[in-house]
Amino acid sequence: MRSAQMSATPDSTLANPEQLIAELQHQLAEREAELAEAREQQTATAEVLQVINSSPGQLAPVFDAMLEQATRLCAADFGIFWKYDGECFHAAGLRGVPRAFAEYARAPQRPHPENALGRLLRGERLIVSTDVAAEEVYRAGEPLRRALVDLGGARSAVRVPLFKDDILLGVFTIYRQEVRPFSEREVALLQNFAAQAVIGMENARLLGELRERTHQLEQSLEYQTATSNALQVISRSTFDLQAVLDTLVETAAHLCGADDAGMSLREGEGFRYRASYAFESEFYAFLQQHTFVPGRDSMVGRVALEGKVVHIPDIAADPDYKLTESITLGKLRTILGVPLVRDGTVVGTFNLCRHRVAPFTERQIALVQTFADQASRWKTRD
Repeated sequence: MRSAQMSATPDSTLANPEQLIAELQHQLAEREAELAEAREQQTATAEVLQVINSSPGQLAPVFDAMLEQATRLCAADFGIFWKYDGECFHAAGLRGVPRAFAEYARAPQRPHPENALGRLLRGERLIVSTDVAAEEVYRAGEPLRRALVDLGGARSAVRVPLFKDDILLGVFTIYRQEVRPFSEREVALLQNFAAQAVIGMENARLLGELRERTHQLEQSLEYQTATSNALQVISRSTFDLQAVLDTLVETAAHLCGADDAGMSLREGEGFRYRASYAFESEFYAFLQQHTFVPGRDSMVGRVALEGKVVHIPDIAADPDYKLTESITLGKLRTILGVPLVRDGTVVGTFNLCRHRVAPFTERQIALVQTFADQASRWKTRD
């Protein structure tokens, strides 16, 4: 009995350590897998941040990098980044999206009260679906959800919104084409990417504002310098009207990105061209042969008639514009006309032209008005 009892004791004591070791090895394997996954996620996050830093103001590479990493690390079949413009959602980034659904998704999508985009717009901070085809919004036939399932084959899904000061900027979405819910860790990863996307979008907005402000300042400096140079020419040309007109016309055309420019002055009851810049030679010869009277059929006539700025975005589409030689000989499409006014009377016109349909900006129009004012003042001294 003693020997049997002694043999049983070693067996039982051996079994417990073996089980303990196996358990510890299993836990160690789990921890190592979690550590490897965490390192992979950290690497992916670092790569996305690197894309953000190396692409200032460019959002497309950022969205592409995030979708690539999110779909890979979360074992998703495809993903979409929806950008919200205040009215519609636009697919600003697509990864692995089936062609049929990608074509559908590229059209602007208006939010529906019951689909995921509409719910997020109302303030929800996360939507996780085990099966998007089993939800009421699909059975009710909502178009985007129908397309998502029928064209994209989507089943399990995660949607994470991008909020900035409670304003929805966009939505990150990933999908599986089977019913296999995403884990909490995978959802957290997508939320992390969404937070980074907000930073990228805010950086792009601020950089865009900075670039626009810098451009405006550079343009203002250029305008001021050109105006100063033109005034110097005027001050030196006390008895040379032609030099003044030529300088103003060429300077305005250059600053406003005009292809051609010209100036007419009143002669009796009509107006004749006295200065030009870059007009087709045949067209300018035609203009010089004509006296323009107030009327709506030409730019000079219309400015003289109305006594104010006239801006025709496309003369080919203006039913009242009859000077067809402007198109056939001058190749003109967009025309700006500014009056030269003295004592309430139009004494000339300042015209800028483009060979394409490209309207002038308010800033450019204001500059031409400044030059027209200088020309009319000089004409007063003439």
